[in-house]
Amino acid sequence: MQRVGSVLWPSLQALQIYGANTDVGKTIVSTILCRAFKDKKKFKVSYIKPVSTGSIDDADGPHISRFTDSVITKTLVQFSKPVSPHLAAREDGNVIPDSIILQKTVEALNERAAQEDDLVIVETAGGVLSPAPSGNSQADVYRPLRLPVVLVGDYHLGGISSTISAYESLRVRGYDVVSHLIFEDDEYQNAQYLSDYFQKREIRTTGLPRPPDQSSDRDTDLEAMKSYYQEVASSASVEQVLESLTAMHLQRIARLAEMQDKAQQNVWHPFTQHHGRKAEDILVIDSAYNDFFDTKALTSPSSHNSLLQPALDASSSWWTQGLGHGNPQLSLAAAYAAGRYGHVMFAGTIHEPALKLTELLLEHHKNPRLAKVYFTDSGSTGMEVAVKMALRASATRYDWNHKTDQIEILGLKGSYHGDTMGVMDCSEPSTFNEKVEWYNPKGYWFDFPRIVMKDGKWQSVPPAELAGELGDTQTFDSLDGVFDLQARDASKYAEYIASTLETLRDQGRKFGGLIIEPVVLGAGGMLFADPLFQHTLVQVIRDNPDLISANPHKSASGGAESWSGLPIVFDEVFTGIYRLGQFNCNGFVQAEPDVVVNAKLLTGGLIPLCTTVASQEIFEAFLSNDKTDALLHGHSYTAHALGCNVAVESLRISSNKELQGDWDKFSSSWKSPTSSSQGRVAPWSMWSKDFITQLSHKQSVEDVFALGCVLSISIRDPSGRGYTSTAAQALQRDLLSMGASSGWLIHSRVLGNVIYFMTSLSVAEDTVARTEDILLDKLK
Repeated sequence: MQRVGSVLWPSLQALQIYGANTDVGKTIVSTILCRAFKDKKKFKVSYIKPVSTGSIDDADGPHISRFTDSVITKTLVQFSKPVSPHLAAREDGNVIPDSIILQKTVEALNERAAQEDDLVIVETAGGVLSPAPSGNSQADVYRPLRLPVVLVGDYHLGGISSTISAYESLRVRGYDVVSHLIFEDDEYQNAQYLSDYFQKREIRTTGLPRPPDQSSDRDTDLEAMKSYYQEVASSASVEQVLESLTAMHLQRIARLAEMQDKAQQNVWHPFTQHHGRKAEDILVIDSAYNDFFDTKALTSPSSHNSLLQPALDASSSWWTQGLGHGNPQLSLAAAYAAGRYGHVMFAGTIHEPALKLTELLLEHHKNPRLAKVYFTDSGSTGMEVAVKMALRASATRYDWNHKTDQIEILGLKGSYHGDTMGVMDCSEPSTFNEKVEWYNPKGYWFDFPRIVMKDGKWQSVPPAELAGELGDTQTFDSLDGVFDLQARDASKYAEYIASTLETLRDQGRKFGGLIIEPVVLGAGGMLFADPLFQHTLVQVIRDNPDLISANPHKSASGGAESWSGLPIVFDEVFTGIYRLGQFNCNGFVQAEPDVVVNAKLLTGGLIPLCTTVASQEIFEAFLSNDKTDALLHGHSYTAHALGCNVAVESLRISSNKELQGDWDKFSSSWKSPTSSSQGRVAPWSMWSKDFITQLSHKQSVEDVFALGCVLSISIRDPSGRGYTSTAAQALQRDLLSMGASSGWLIHSRVLGNVIYFMTSLSVAEDTVARTEDILLDKLK
């Protein structure tokens, strides 16, 4: 099935008619517009009614045909009983899925474009939020098309409220309301009020004379309506509507055409070398919905092909997307918070969204070490806070003076924690930081074994230079075997880590915290760290504080929730909140951090927000009678209510998906008959087990792994792997230029020779399956 996305044709103008309520005259307005465009502008006009209920003789399509010549009408789904579509569908025993309704609609639109129509009108049923046959709101069902909306206002008593509510419902879902038409009524005068309302929002209101009262004599009624349509369709006010709608259609096309050049002139893009880049290299995103962007077509289409083409957001928009673009539940959560609070300062205050989010995070992490939630705006600043917390706690316990003592951090090679200066210093020299003028690395970074699948086998591959210390490559029968830490031998890892820490201590180096990206190191190249190594690193530090400090007695603080050796910081900005299939990474590495940082999926992909959650003991390291000992860090929009409320809703939706088994259809292929995962959740992926196995046998693939939403493919590069490799770029370009025949493009990101793909938490099975088929075809 072809993916349905937003459509915009160079010659075919498409309009969707929504009503503020039922019985507001949508079909009469559709008839007026069809007739006016045909007669006044000599357009070839067609009309589509996706869902209709009741007798076919009384349906809207025949009404259009009765009063307009040469207008092609088509009803896609007809139910027999004249009631709401969700009831009519059940009465007929034919509940049609939303995807089918949408597919039928876009096929009908494409047919009209191929027939070189000039205008097509798509009329909805009932009011804006009336249910489709499935029971879902029709405004949500048709949203992927994002057709320009002509809103028919309600002229009855109470119609002002219903019209404004309809407009706001469309607006919050990302629709463009391009015109407001309403029948005039001298008693209630809704048209006058709404004209002022919509004028402030730069939307034209046009009042229409009401049609004549229906006559009991059919012939008399027919003649009266013919005269009415003739008069109204030829009126100057309707002609102005036509001109306005056509002008907006052309303006939208013109704006789409100029965006690349404008961006090339004035926008400085992140992580982009602009030297040699051309305007046409910039991807124009007109809108987005669910897992897809709607992008400007990369090639000039013919007049009957859409200017827009769907592109799978295969990087989840830099790892943020979780519940689908344009998610109406998240949009409403943001709108509610904006209406209730706007933004309120957070220093010394509290509001319900922030408090609720605090409670939810502590509840979901299920980590007895964690007690305090600190709010920031992004993963990088959240990690800045985490570093400050760890350094202060260690310096306090070990009586270190940061003015005279160089206090560093321990980490892993290839780690990256953000682009702000403090956390940049927490990473080893790399492409990201080595040319930054103030960069001054402060730490020691352990190299580690990587988990990959090669030739159908899961392996733990140590760095070549550490094969003696860490042991030979290990092979596992399943991904579950990788995470069965209790059954694996960690002795070589423990000896290597302890020996390294002892050497560092004897060199006089001081470390204030262990900072790791648990399981998968993202920006460093999608490196799947052996969870046993990470688990062992945490345990050796906690069990041997004497390897950290020359005064081990300083390490004893007491209590199971006390940190030992060093504060352990988990950077779960990328890997947390179900990105890898579990809420956090504690179960994967079988260790609980003293500090954990969450961002990206925290708000489901809608708005920036970050939290740094820490232990009570670390919090107390900042307590004194001197304010300068406090954690003096913050930003103007700390704990903004919009982000907090969206995060609360996002966590609710995501956790419900887990509880309701929404991901079982993906995880079932990963179940191992020899699994020994008692007491822990077995690892799984949205990407199928058979697909990963097939990829691992491809000649062009060095290795591959999948976990949760993440798929990482290392492309074989004879010149070596790493961020400077260009081996994956050819595949990336190929996926982005597949053409209309494939149904949609794939927009992906590369990290050197690694190309990675990431689903949302709400991805459809057929989207994953289609992507798998494309990748298997493209990779040789």
